[in-house]
Amino acid sequence: MGARCRRSMAFDCTPQPAAWCPDWMAGLPDALPLSHLSIPGTHDSLSLFGGRRLRCQSWGLESQLAAGIRFLDVRCKLVRGELHIYHLCTFQRASLRGVLRRTLRFLRAHPGEAVLMRIKEELPILPQPGFAARLHRCLLEEGRGRVWCREEVPTLGQARGKIVVLEALAREVLGIPYEQLSISDAWNVLSLERKWARARRHLEKAAGGDPTTMHLTFCSGNGLFTCPEEVARFVNPRCYQHLRRRGGQPMHWGVVIMDFPGAGLLRLIVESNTPQASGRITVAPGNPTASPRHPHGRGGGRCCRHSSAHCPHRRLSGRTLLPAPRLCRRTSVHVEQKRVSSSPWAPRSLCMTTV
Repeated sequence: MGARCRRSMAFDCTPQPAAWCPDWMAGLPDALPLSHLSIPGTHDSLSLFGGRRLRCQSWGLESQLAAGIRFLDVRCKLVRGELHIYHLCTFQRASLRGVLRRTLRFLRAHPGEAVLMRIKEELPILPQPGFAARLHRCLLEEGRGRVWCREEVPTLGQARGKIVVLEALAREVLGIPYEQLSISDAWNVLSLERKWARARRHLEKAAGGDPTTMHLTFCSGNGLFTCPEEVARFVNPRCYQHLRRRGGQPMHWGVVIMDFPGAGLLRLIVESNTPQASGRITVAPGNPTASPRHPHGRGGGRCCRHSSAHCPHRRLSGRTLLPAPRLCRRTSVHVEQKRVSSSPWAPRSLCMTTV
């Protein structure tokens, strides 16, 4: 990297996030459909290896979830009967079973949260006929009733404690059909300016469009003369400034999907759901990471003033474990997408932890 900035409010390629926001959904009303929310996400979420041409993230899965990421982009290949995580032809040293287990472990510790997970087959020359069956089996065995595999977009109350699957299978229905959503994913970047212009237009479409439609805006990209990090260094700061100009009022940005996001950008997306929470941060005396698999530790941390505001002295209430639900099988019948009207709700404070 040399002298180049490795961390800013919008961009971060360091190993750990600068701030933690593990329970931001917990204070939102159950009646809100997920399509009404602004949700931060990562593109090719497990792509940590492969050099500058392929590497899209610097934070591991647990750190992303602790930082507030609630959309994961998971790419799989069927290898010797198991689904392994790949970016193009590079194995990312993880399996889908492991990703599901680690995500559900986080959700057991933070039952007020929900995680959207796009699961796709990574660049098949010909789609492997056993992929859908293996994916169905994996979701059934690992999910144990805590994976949303229906076609309609759930409310937050229905999704709490669950992984909500977005998939693009041709014949099976194992989740919300990805191709039916409103998506901007201009991943092949020839011009950084045009890339940002397309992302900005889609963000505005999400903000002013039908809130019953789920909008996904990919701020990420790659290209012959660039790489994911260079795209993120250009697009993320512009996204940060765009959202900052619209701060202080409730906004519906949809799912904003990034490479190497910075803590400030994540905070803007999260707080657009409850803008009155702006400035309330719990300052931690040290890194809350207890281990790579348990990034939150057990201490509540002490609160102190940060900038011009402070967070009330309190402990995060995210350690309650849910009772084990029964195993259930989802059917593959078509379910007509329901429109759920949102009721008025009073915004609550969000609490972030900086390190």
